[in-house]
Amino acid sequence: MRENLFNEFEEVSAKQWKQKIQYDLKGADYNETLVWKSLDGINVKPFYHAEESPEPAQLNSPLNWHVTEQIYVSSAEKANIKAHESLRKGAESIWFILPSEEIALKELFEGLNPEVPIYLKPEFASEDFFLKLDEQVKPESNVFLQFDIIGNLARSGNWFKDQQEDHKILDVLLQKCQNLRSFISVDLGLYQNAGATIPQQLAYALAHVNEYFNHIGDKPEVSKKAKFQFLVSVGPNYFFEIAKIRALRLLFSTLSSEYGFDSSCDIISQPTRRNKTLYDYNVNLLRTTTECMSAVLGGSNSVCNMAYDAIYHKNNNFGSRIARNQLLILKHESYFEKVANPAEGSYYIETLTHEMADKALDIFKNIENGGGFVTQLKEGIIQKKISESAANEQQAFDEGKLVLVGTNKYPNSQDKMKNELELYPFVKQKPRKTLLQPVIEKRLSEKTEQERLQKEESTNGEK
Repeated sequence: MRENLFNEFEEVSAKQWKQKIQYDLKGADYNETLVWKSLDGINVKPFYHAEESPEPAQLNSPLNWHVTEQIYVSSAEKANIKAHESLRKGAESIWFILPSEEIALKELFEGLNPEVPIYLKPEFASEDFFLKLDEQVKPESNVFLQFDIIGNLARSGNWFKDQQEDHKILDVLLQKCQNLRSFISVDLGLYQNAGATIPQQLAYALAHVNEYFNHIGDKPEVSKKAKFQFLVSVGPNYFFEIAKIRALRLLFSTLSSEYGFDSSCDIISQPTRRNKTLYDYNVNLLRTTTECMSAVLGGSNSVCNMAYDAIYHKNNNFGSRIARNQLLILKHESYFEKVANPAEGSYYIETLTHEMADKALDIFKNIENGGGFVTQLKEGIIQKKISESAANEQQAFDEGKLVLVGTNKYPNSQDKMKNELELYPFVKQKPRKTLLQPVIEKRLSEKTEQERLQKEESTNGEK
């Protein structure tokens, strides 16, 4: 029988730890010295103890996760070839972006293994196309349609067609689709990339889902087995982002159970664009790596990395290869596929998970008391709250409190990017008529980068 060596030591209570810390502080205030408050409104303590830790959250976490590659479908035939190539090189799931309903579905799916998870994100709403898609898909396939009429309203300021027609198409999906694994999605990434705090992201996702639940609940003839998907953008705060994904599962399970829906959901995660930089772009490799790690440890079903040069270069083989290989290294060399729900039982992460969920619930209740998510979008309340949070984060960046290495700390003055831009890396101003103010995504370093580009131009002009 093996002796337990720890029996020789007395347990140390949380109170004893605090007393020892207070003694070592020599009169300094414990809270002011060691407790810091994040931009998300979470007070982070210097230590976490079993006595004060909540019970581990009961989550429907996946047993494994998929390396996912995103492909823009300008041609069904070319996209199919690229999908096969990506799968041969290690991808386990494909995420197709569909810009047009003229895409030939048969060509797009030609030769793809039905067991491979396929995500389809349409930039349109078409009843005919969606029904053809359901017919094309085999019952045993893993095809997920990402149809999100409320998300489109928040992002563009308009419905796809109009409110009544968009909901009619949703009803057709609920009534007639038999072969798609899922077709209702909620995009938290929009709010994250626009500068919302983590509790806000979670609350808006919950309120977003609640709009769909209320709509479906009014129509008893439609299926209540509809499985939801969430699109998550993962930020740089490593442990917070792990807790965010866990809190999302916890909140969705709680809400869906109240309505009698399936409490499981599918989560596809990708790194945020908000902290990616134009200058010293190789640092983006490090940022995306830690963000993908958070996505895996938080319990995502699929993780889609972004290329280090995605904000200014068109899609290219080298960038895609590096992004894919980052995930393959995490999976096969770093053993990130060996344990399901690895964060379970961590005092710190369990506490963060519950604190984020509680803060999100408070925001969610305020939204519902104010008429619901769509109503508050129309009134501009959601946009205002996000703008306030984004301004706080931007101020922290401008003052150097929030650091992006190579941009607002340790910049390389020799970096020249003016001639490297294949894509416009800043917020595009497109004046158009909208029903409401859209939620605008913006990177933190845009103003700094525009100033540096202008200096490059003036320097070239002097020469």
